[in-house]
Amino acid sequence: MSKNRPITVLAVGHACVDVYQGAVAALVPFFVVERAYTYAAASGLVLAASLLSSVAQPLFGALTDRRAVPWLLPVSTIVGGLGIAVSGVAGSYPLTLVFVAISGIGVAAYHPEAARVARIVSRGGHTAMGWFSLGGNIGFALAPLMVAGVMAAGGLRLSLLLIVPALAGSVLGLSVVRSLTRGVHRPPSTPDDGAGAPNGNQSVSDDWSSFTRLSLAVVCRSIVFVGLSTFIALYAQQRMDAGTAAGTAALFVLYLGGAVGTVLGGRLARRWDRVVVVRWSYLLSVVAVAGVVVVPGPALYVFVALTSAGLYVPFSLQITLAQDYLPNRVGTASGITLGLAVSVGGVLSPALGRLADVASLQIALAPLILMPALSWWVFRTLPEPLVRTPEQVAPRR
Repeated sequence: MSKNRPITVLAVGHACVDVYQGAVAALVPFFVVERAYTYAAASGLVLAASLLSSVAQPLFGALTDRRAVPWLLPVSTIVGGLGIAVSGVAGSYPLTLVFVAISGIGVAAYHPEAARVARIVSRGGHTAMGWFSLGGNIGFALAPLMVAGVMAAGGLRLSLLLIVPALAGSVLGLSVVRSLTRGVHRPPSTPDDGAGAPNGNQSVSDDWSSFTRLSLAVVCRSIVFVGLSTFIALYAQQRMDAGTAAGTAALFVLYLGGAVGTVLGGRLARRWDRVVVVRWSYLLSVVAVAGVVVVPGPALYVFVALTSAGLYVPFSLQITLAQDYLPNRVGTASGITLGLAVSVGGVLSPALGRLADVASLQIALAPLILMPALSWWVFRTLPEPLVRTPEQVAPRR
């Protein structure tokens, strides 16, 4: 069996799940057109997916700290896909909210257990965890293309076709379950419940102070990323005076740039401390987000790409930092970090939507410039955990 196959399977499965997180924002312009939703109503869909996911993901993380639950991988993938697929054919706004929320719960159930398994098979390595995160970024990037293709074929009435990635992801999840059941990919020194540091050393203490500050930085990152995800398609159409294709392209660039940023973050962390890499990335993101808000014309796409890369360089690094700050609560650390990173920003989306309704999208997006600046400020005080992974043991080049 190939050495890299376990993390590759997990990365592809991650893509099959995160495509549904990206699908929520990708569906927003079509709900606005076909159902005449206001900006506030459309952003309420993002809130529905985000709110329950933000609350549920840490709970699932705590569960994975107590026991291994690999069966969550295929089940949660199906739930996440089914909710989005049915949301397009739901007959009313409340039902649409319910099914989008169900999708959010499925996504929430997936991430902590998947991150726990990824940590086991990667032995805590930054690069391998970066590949796992990259899978999710690719899923995000494919979401607007998938949604645009289905909508072009028949609009929201064909949304049931969106279940296909979930079916594929559930098969991959089942293969992971079988491998773990047979004892494949589990290091002998790793406890059966998956809790604790990669080497199984339970004597390492948890640094809750640093973890809390890290979580605050992740919240700020989530606000700017989810805010842009929700409205960038509509904003690009306005700024470019173009149709839905211009909006789909902007959302695709936002998500695709995340894949580049995730790979870059893993490589940079092999040369410098993770905290230093994340700090500089957030500082550069301030300029990039400002460019998205104020620069007109096709240059918008350049700043969208820079913003995406800048916000995603920290993504996988923050996961490993959280796990190293809480080595005895890896599931909790993963659940909170991943939940906040991709969900909690949706809580403010309706407020941004309401501001856009009464003023303009540009004014609504302007406050997002401050968010990466706040993340940078928080990271100025964070220490680099004294945890030696296989990559840190190897000499740096």
